[in-house]
Amino acid sequence: MTQTTNPQGQPIGNPVPEWTGCAPIPKTPMCGQYCDLVPLDLAHSDELFAAFDADTTGTLWTYMPVGPFASAQDYAAWVETARQSQDPLYFAIIAKDTGRPVGVASFLRIDPANGVVEVGFITFAPALQRTPAATEAMYLMMKRAMGDLGYRRYEWKCDALNAPSRSAAQRLGFSYDGLFRQATIYKGRNRDTAWFSILDQDWPTVEHAFQTWLAPDNFDTNGQQRQRLSDLMPSSIINPPD
Repeated sequence: MTQTTNPQGQPIGNPVPEWTGCAPIPKTPMCGQYCDLVPLDLAHSDELFAAFDADTTGTLWTYMPVGPFASAQDYAAWVETARQSQDPLYFAIIAKDTGRPVGVASFLRIDPANGVVEVGFITFAPALQRTPAATEAMYLMMKRAMGDLGYRRYEWKCDALNAPSRSAAQRLGFSYDGLFRQATIYKGRNRDTAWFSILDQDWPTVEHAFQTWLAPDNFDTNGQQRQRLSDLMPSSIINPPD
């Protein structure tokens, strides 16, 4: 790639003369074949609490800034506050086969002027984990930001010690950007934050990988995948060092 320089001979970023920013992300449903995402509402609270309470590992809330919740009333109080937030912008994930809410995810650090947005507060109940609906939920949110609204950068951040989240980011097509040491404190402990991203230039290839993986013919009669999503992703994805 040719390096752009200024009249003083200094290297500078490539110009983006046609950039005018993006629209804010709307609080409207995103619909798929396995799941829908709808604005989080207090009406989802009891069923979400029950779905999350089915976790028997005790690990669901370890890396989340909130939780675990001692009662349905405590969770409802959190939902009542979260549903009014515009950033983060929370959505409930509704399984098509049951019509029940089985997860929560949000857009946050929404920056329309620069075309940057993060996906986060991803909480999947056991009923959602490792299902096509879980993958499709992440695809629908990416598509909303990058495909529909033209955001330039889509971010994923997590506690660097959260190995499942790091693996999920790589599987979903994110490239590793680096480690922010002592980035924050939550639940009384330090967090080094691992940063991942998908850029607009990556999006067409990443979207094709999702569409190929989610196609009905990628699953056998037992619902088992024929091709892995990670194998369909572009080879240019940057993985974190060992």
